[in-house]
Amino acid sequence: MTKIEDHPLRYDLVNELHARPFPSLTVPGHATYIAIKEPVEAANRDRARDRSHLLSLLARHGATHPQPEATHYSGPIGRYDLKWESHTEFVTYSAFGKGVSARPFDPQEAEVFPQAWLADAPGKRLVSLLIRVEVIPETEAELDARLDDWFVGESMAVARVVDDSAIIAGDFRIDPAGHMRFAVFVRPGTGERRVGRIVQRICEIETYRSMSMLALSQAREVSARLNALDPLLSALISGLDRFEIPAEAVLHDLLRISAELESLAVQFSFRFGATEAYEAIVTQRISVLREARLNGRQTFAEFMMRRYDPAMRTVKSTDARLRGMAHRAQRAAELLRTSVDVERSAQNQKLLESMDRRADLQLRLQQTVEGLSVVAISYYAVNLLAYLTYPLANAFALGKGTTTAVLTPLVVLGVWAMVRRIRRRFH
Repeated sequence: MTKIEDHPLRYDLVNELHARPFPSLTVPGHATYIAIKEPVEAANRDRARDRSHLLSLLARHGATHPQPEATHYSGPIGRYDLKWESHTEFVTYSAFGKGVSARPFDPQEAEVFPQAWLADAPGKRLVSLLIRVEVIPETEAELDARLDDWFVGESMAVARVVDDSAIIAGDFRIDPAGHMRFAVFVRPGTGERRVGRIVQRICEIETYRSMSMLALSQAREVSARLNALDPLLSALISGLDRFEIPAEAVLHDLLRISAELESLAVQFSFRFGATEAYEAIVTQRISVLREARLNGRQTFAEFMMRRYDPAMRTVKSTDARLRGMAHRAQRAAELLRTSVDVERSAQNQKLLESMDRRADLQLRLQQTVEGLSVVAISYYAVNLLAYLTYPLANAFALGKGTTTAVLTPLVVLGVWAMVRRIRRRFH
């Protein structure tokens, strides 16, 4: 049997499918999660610093190191299972531990990531979560008591998820210790990997929600600038059919506005584009939870619809407005440029007509000069020939007047023929 060669990337492509497995989490248990992002140019950051920061944490626990250029890592660090992932704009750390503290959402659970180590992070903390995983209480009254005690009711989202195998809850608020809290109540018999997937979905929802909301402040900044440019652009466009201002001056102002709009588009295109992708991930992650309402409380999807979707619509509308204004400015510039070209064509036509008239005048002047030159040359030629022919004329008894009269037409005709020949040679 002939052996066929594999594509050089075949195994890499298959391994990528299994590179980021879902964690397994025992019940009861807890998870600590952080996401770190560079404030600016995060996509072009030095990823070697991310790896160095991970290695410093692993070195504290004598844990094994990942492969060079690795974008993910899983392994034990002390009493916890660590999961590290490097994404386009951020890195995430997840620590999963067994059991729960007597104090719900005890800040000490986050000490798996030491403060001194966090201070050396190559970026800023964007997300910090404490997730408490327990067996679902036996009564709804006990469940409601815990929810009301742990979370702010006005912003709390609660839902039955994954075919009623668990109940998740959170209020999307940051506690005094700097962490956001979520609770997962699991029905007995639910597998550890299913629990891990639920916890992972919660982490992803909050991470990508935070990443997408970064565009909101930039959208407001862009909107303020567009509010200043829109009246100027509208005034220039509405004045295209008037002739008070020279078209070239209007074109200059229009090109200046168009250049600023293009600069804004280039500056914010990545953030707005990334926000659209992050929003899609948030929506997808919520959908896979397969939420069901619990005791009339708002679900995660409803929470996002009321408090998250308006921010995303603001970003989308700002992006659309920026693109629309840039397109309007471009079309107006093209129209005005066409008008300027037509005006210049008319000016060039007038210039050509003027040049034609000048050429005609020059031709007439040349013809006049040529006529005068024939007379002048003939005059001198007749005098010279007269002096030469006088002795011969005396032999024939011809006077000076007669000789001159005979020579004049002959000389004039000869000079005219010579000038005409010369002119033809040069033209």
